[in-house]
Order: sequence, then structure tokens, then C-alpha cells
Amino acid sequence: MTASQPLFDRTAQQAKRRRVLNTDDLFLHALVQSEIKERLRDVNRSFTKPAIVTGFPDFWANTLTGARIVGDDDTLPLEPGRHDLVIHAMGLHGANDPVGQLVQCRRALCPDGLLIAAFPGGRTLHELRSALAEAEVRLTDGLSPRVLPMAEIRDLGGLLQRAGLALPVADSILEEVSYASPLHLMHDLRSMGETNILTGRKKTFTPRCLMELAAQIYIQNYSGDQGRVPATFEMMFLTGWAPDPSQPTPLRPGSAVTRLADALGTTEHDPENMNDTGNATK
Repeated sequence: MTASQPLFDRTAQQAKRRRVLNTDDLFLHALVQSEIKERLRDVNRSFTKPAIVTGFPDFWANTLTGARIVGDDDTLPLEPGRHDLVIHAMGLHGANDPVGQLVQCRRALCPDGLLIAAFPGGRTLHELRSALAEAEVRLTDGLSPRVLPMAEIRDLGGLLQRAGLALPVADSILEEVSYASPLHLMHDLRSMGETNILTGRKKTFTPRCLMELAAQIYIQNYSGDQGRVPATFEMMFLTGWAPDPSQPTPLRPGSAVTRLADALGTTEHDPENMNDTGNATK
């Protein structure tokens, strides 16, 4: 039996990342970095042994004092139980085994340690994906893999539980950026190292006529009053804690000592003594 082909070409991914010459181009990373710092302030806890998993170590190096920076390789070089905080920064959307990445982060946490993972989600670049698909269907009567598949938020909470994390939370923020043209957007994506790394992608150059038609469709369908085009980025955040006895746990069903009706100041009726109109019967 032959091994299944990985979804993402890690060699291509590393090559594209090496071409990122200016960390100022990583505006999505800056957005996520600011959001994570804000969330850590809300946690109101001091983390003394943090680690950051990222494909862009130069950008993330000064995020947290004393943080260990490691690459988002298939095997993470993190010691078990060593860290009280692990941040997986902008890499899960290009990981062949995202659950495995979360499991490794979980193992690196000491009890009651915190994991925060951030990455682009399902609504990211929906305008570009739609325009490219329509253009390719018009020109070739078919579709080829051009944009990375991205997770929907409804699917993400289970990933944290599968990784063995407690108190899982998955949420997202939307950021809409405007560009002078779709070509300016595509240039920005190349500058961030976020172009196509799918293993099944076509290895030939994309025809110029396809990109021109996609740009025309993009403008026709999405341009605003001033002629600029929007690009949507959905940033997903996964938060979970390494299990610890000090953490709150859900109550056993039926163990409540106060009725909900008393807390709400209402009258509780027995549903078996209700008539068809919903009124209590005597």
C-alpha cells in the first residue's frame, strides 16, 4: 500500500517563506500578534516559560520576553511539560496534520498551561476564491486547486478536545482590507509567503489570461464606490488549557441545589398539567 500524498508541499512552503524580505509585509501576523497580546492581558496571569511556534521567527521573536521560538515543522522541538504558554502562530492552515500539531503543543504544556493557536479561517479571501473559480470554469471548463482549504469555526472546537485540552474555546475576528485592484492583493499575498502550496497544484505558470479574467470578475462583483476592491480575512483563535485539578469542571446532571425558576423570579409549571393553550390546569 502506498502512503497517501500530503495535502501541502512543505518544501514549496519553506521556499515561499524565505522570499519574504520585509516583515512589514506580514500585516496579518501583526493583527494576530496584537490580538493575542490583548487576550493575554485579559487572562491576567504571568507566564514565565512561553514558547511560540511559527514559520516567521524574526517577526515573532520579540512578542514575549524570554519566549522560545521554534519552527512549525511536522515534529515540534518542544520539551514535554516545559512551558506554561504555547502560541501556535499562523501555521495551522498549512499543516498536513493540524491535530498532531495541537497534540504536540499540549504535551509541551505544564499542568494548567495555556495554548493559543491563530490562523486564517474559512471566510478568508472568499472574494478571490470565487473570482478565480469562475474565471477558470469559463476558460477551461474545470477547476484546479489554487487556494488553500480553510477550516470553518464549527469544526474547530473538537480539534482542541481531540488534542486533550480542557476548557476549549474557538472564536474568530473578521478583517476587511481594501485594495486598488485584485492584482495588488495578489502581490500582497506573495509578499507574505501565502500563495499556493497545495501538493496537487499545477506546476506550470498560471496563464495571464486567467488572472486577467479573474481580476475583471473580482472588480465586477465586489468593487466599491471608489473603485477599490475588498478582501476579507477571517482570523481564527483556538484557546485551551492543559488539564489540572484546579480547573472548574461541569456539575453532575441533577446536582443543582437552586431552581432556575427561583433565580429568574418566575413560576414553574408542570408540563403534564398544561392544557393545549399553554395555561396551567387546576
